Amino acid sequence: MIHLGNKPVIVGKKVILRPFREEDFSYIEECLKDPEVIKLTGSNEDYDREAVYKWYQTRNAQTDRLDLAIEDRAQAILVGEVVVNLYDETSQSMNFRILIGPRGRNRGLGTEATQLLIDYVFTNTELLHLNLSVYAFNPRAKSVYEKIGFVVESIDKNELEFEGEWIDSINMKLTREDWLNRQ
Repeated sequence: MIHLGNKPVIVGKKVILRPFREEDFSYIEECLKDPEVIKLTGSNEDYDREAVYKWYQTRNAQTDRLDLAIEDRAQAILVGEVVVNLYDETSQSMNFRILIGPRGRNRGLGTEATQLLIDYVFTNTELLHLNLSVYAFNPRAKSVYEKIGFVVESIDKNELEFEGEWIDSINMKLTREDWLNRQ
Protein backbone atom coordinates (compact mmCIF):
# COMPACT_ATOMS: atom_id res chain seq x y z
CA MET A 1 0.00 0.00 0.00
CA ILE A 2 1.07 3.57 -0.58
CA HIS A 3 0.54 6.53 1.72
CA LEU A 4 0.71 10.02 0.22
CA GLY A 5 -0.98 11.93 3.04
CA ASN A 6 2.05 14.15 3.59
CA LYS A 7 1.72 16.98 1.06
CA PRO A 8 5.20 18.38 0.48
CA VAL A 9 6.39 21.77 -0.67
CA ILE A 10 8.99 21.20 -3.39
CA VAL A 11 10.97 24.23 -4.49
CA GLY A 12 12.58 24.40 -7.91
CA LYS A 13 14.29 27.22 -9.81
CA LYS A 14 11.12 28.23 -11.68
CA VAL A 15 8.26 26.61 -9.77
CA ILE A 16 7.08 25.66 -6.32
CA LEU A 17 4.98 22.52 -6.02
CA ARG A 18 2.76 22.82 -2.97
CA PRO A 19 -0.60 21.90 -1.48
CA PHE A 20 -3.61 23.78 -2.81
CA ARG A 21 -4.83 26.92 -1.02
CA GLU A 22 -8.22 28.61 -0.95
CA GLU A 23 -6.91 31.57 -2.95
CA ASP A 24 -5.81 29.26 -5.78
CA PHE A 25 -9.32 28.53 -6.97
CA SER A 26 -9.71 31.39 -9.46
CA TYR A 27 -6.37 30.42 -11.04
CA ILE A 28 -7.12 26.69 -11.30
CA GLU A 29 -10.53 27.59 -12.69
CA GLU A 30 -8.84 29.72 -15.36
CA CYS A 31 -6.65 26.72 -16.25
CA LEU A 32 -9.56 24.28 -16.42
CA LYS A 33 -11.63 26.58 -18.63
CA ASP A 34 -8.76 27.30 -21.03
CA PRO A 35 -9.53 26.00 -24.54
CA GLU A 36 -6.02 24.55 -24.96
CA VAL A 37 -6.23 22.68 -21.63
CA ILE A 38 -9.68 21.36 -22.57
CA LYS A 39 -8.35 20.14 -25.92
CA LEU A 40 -5.05 18.64 -24.75
CA THR A 41 -6.59 16.81 -21.78
CA GLY A 42 -9.62 15.59 -23.73
CA SER A 43 -11.84 17.20 -21.09
CA ASN A 44 -15.55 17.60 -21.37
CA GLU A 45 -16.46 21.24 -21.81
CA ASP A 46 -19.31 20.96 -19.28
CA TYR A 47 -18.05 22.85 -16.25
CA ASP A 48 -19.69 22.60 -12.83
CA ARG A 49 -18.08 25.35 -10.74
CA GLU A 50 -19.40 24.10 -7.40
CA ALA A 51 -18.28 20.51 -8.01
CA VAL A 52 -14.82 21.66 -9.14
CA TYR A 53 -14.50 23.92 -6.08
CA LYS A 54 -15.42 21.04 -3.75
CA TRP A 55 -12.98 18.74 -5.56
CA TYR A 56 -10.02 21.09 -5.01
CA GLN A 57 -10.99 21.62 -1.37
CA THR A 58 -10.44 17.88 -0.78
CA ARG A 59 -7.10 17.42 -2.60
CA ASN A 60 -4.91 18.01 0.46
CA ALA A 61 -6.77 15.36 2.49
CA GLN A 62 -6.17 12.51 0.04
CA THR A 63 -3.80 9.76 1.21
CA ASP A 64 -3.78 7.52 -1.89
CA ARG A 65 -2.73 10.20 -4.38
CA LEU A 66 -0.69 13.39 -4.56
CA ASP A 67 -2.21 16.52 -6.10
CA LEU A 68 -0.01 19.61 -5.96
CA ALA A 69 -0.42 23.15 -7.23
CA ILE A 70 2.25 24.44 -9.59
CA GLU A 71 3.15 27.96 -8.53
CA ASP A 72 5.19 30.13 -10.89
CA ARG A 73 7.89 31.63 -8.68
CA ALA A 74 8.20 34.73 -10.90
CA GLN A 75 4.48 35.58 -10.73
CA ALA A 76 3.70 33.99 -7.32
CA ILE A 77 0.47 32.49 -8.71
CA LEU A 78 -0.84 29.04 -9.50
CA VAL A 79 -0.34 28.14 -13.17
CA GLY A 80 -1.32 24.47 -13.12
CA GLU A 81 -1.32 21.21 -11.25
CA VAL A 82 0.69 18.03 -11.13
CA VAL A 83 -0.77 14.72 -9.96
CA VAL A 84 0.12 11.11 -9.26
CA ASN A 85 -2.94 8.92 -8.81
CA LEU A 86 -4.52 5.56 -9.59
CA TYR A 87 -2.25 3.41 -7.45
CA ASP A 88 -1.96 -0.18 -8.67
CA GLU A 89 -0.68 -2.37 -5.82
CA THR A 90 -0.03 -5.38 -8.06
CA SER A 91 2.34 -3.54 -10.40
CA GLN A 92 3.52 -0.98 -7.81
CA SER A 93 2.68 1.81 -10.23
CA MET A 94 0.78 5.07 -10.44
CA ASN A 95 -0.47 7.39 -13.12
CA PHE A 96 1.17 10.77 -13.69
CA ARG A 97 -0.56 13.84 -15.14
CA ILE A 98 0.04 17.54 -15.41
CA LEU A 99 -1.76 20.57 -16.76
CA ILE A 100 -0.42 24.04 -17.37
CA GLY A 101 -2.77 26.96 -17.91
CA PRO A 102 -2.25 29.98 -20.15
CA ARG A 103 -0.16 31.98 -17.64
CA GLY A 104 2.45 29.22 -17.36
CA ARG A 105 3.15 28.08 -20.89
CA ASN A 106 6.33 28.10 -22.96
CA ARG A 107 8.75 28.88 -20.13
CA GLY A 108 9.82 25.42 -19.00
CA LEU A 109 7.56 25.41 -15.94
CA GLY A 110 5.87 22.15 -16.91
CA THR A 111 9.18 20.43 -17.56
CA GLU A 112 10.57 21.45 -14.19
CA ALA A 113 7.33 20.58 -12.36
CA THR A 114 7.29 17.14 -14.00
CA GLN A 115 10.90 16.42 -13.05
CA LEU A 116 10.44 17.66 -9.48
CA LEU A 117 7.38 15.50 -8.83
CA ILE A 118 8.88 12.40 -10.43
CA ASP A 119 12.05 12.82 -8.38
CA TYR A 120 9.95 13.23 -5.23
CA VAL A 121 7.81 10.17 -5.94
CA PHE A 122 10.71 7.82 -6.72
CA THR A 123 12.72 9.14 -3.75
CA ASN A 124 9.87 8.88 -1.22
CA THR A 125 7.93 5.78 -2.28
CA GLU A 126 8.65 2.22 -3.34
CA LEU A 127 6.86 2.60 -6.69
CA LEU A 128 8.38 0.65 -9.54
CA HIS A 129 7.05 2.79 -12.36
CA LEU A 130 4.89 5.73 -13.40
CA ASN A 131 2.51 5.65 -16.35
CA LEU A 132 0.91 8.39 -18.38
CA SER A 133 -1.12 8.92 -21.51
CA VAL A 134 -0.73 11.82 -23.92
CA TYR A 135 -2.82 12.55 -26.99
CA ALA A 136 -1.02 12.44 -30.33
CA PHE A 137 -1.89 16.06 -31.05
CA ASN A 138 0.23 17.16 -28.08
CA PRO A 139 3.81 16.59 -29.32
CA ARG A 140 5.16 19.29 -26.96
CA ALA A 141 4.12 17.26 -23.90
CA LYS A 142 5.33 13.99 -25.43
CA SER A 143 8.73 15.59 -26.02
CA VAL A 144 8.94 16.74 -22.38
CA TYR A 145 8.05 13.25 -21.14
CA GLU A 146 10.69 11.65 -23.39
CA LYS A 147 13.30 14.14 -22.21
CA ILE A 148 12.58 13.10 -18.61
CA GLY A 149 12.86 9.41 -19.50
CA PHE A 150 9.36 8.13 -20.28
CA VAL A 151 9.21 5.66 -23.16
CA VAL A 152 6.29 4.73 -25.39
CA GLU A 153 4.67 1.48 -24.25
CA SER A 154 1.63 1.32 -26.53
CA ILE A 155 -0.82 3.38 -28.55
CA ASP A 156 -4.58 3.33 -28.14
CA LYS A 157 -5.89 4.07 -31.61
CA ASN A 158 -8.79 6.50 -32.03
CA GLU A 159 -9.11 7.14 -28.30
CA LEU A 160 -10.57 10.66 -28.54
CA GLU A 161 -12.84 12.32 -31.06
CA PHE A 162 -11.96 15.99 -31.41
CA GLU A 163 -13.57 18.28 -33.96
CA GLY A 164 -14.58 15.35 -36.14
CA GLU A 165 -11.18 13.64 -36.10
CA TRP A 166 -10.06 10.59 -34.13
CA ILE A 167 -6.91 11.11 -32.04
CA ASP A 168 -4.62 8.35 -30.75
CA SER A 169 -3.57 8.16 -27.10
CA ILE A 170 0.11 7.39 -26.52
CA ASN A 171 0.80 5.38 -23.35
CA MET A 172 4.21 5.97 -21.79
CA LYS A 173 6.11 4.52 -18.82
CA LEU A 174 9.06 5.53 -16.66
CA THR A 175 10.55 2.78 -14.51
CA ARG A 176 12.38 3.32 -11.24
CA GLU A 177 15.41 1.60 -12.79
CA ASP A 178 15.49 4.00 -15.76
CA TRP A 179 14.98 6.95 -13.42
CA LEU A 180 17.89 5.79 -11.24
CA ASN A 181 20.13 5.34 -14.29
CA ARG A 182 19.46 8.95 -15.30
CA GLN A 183 20.42 10.34 -11.88
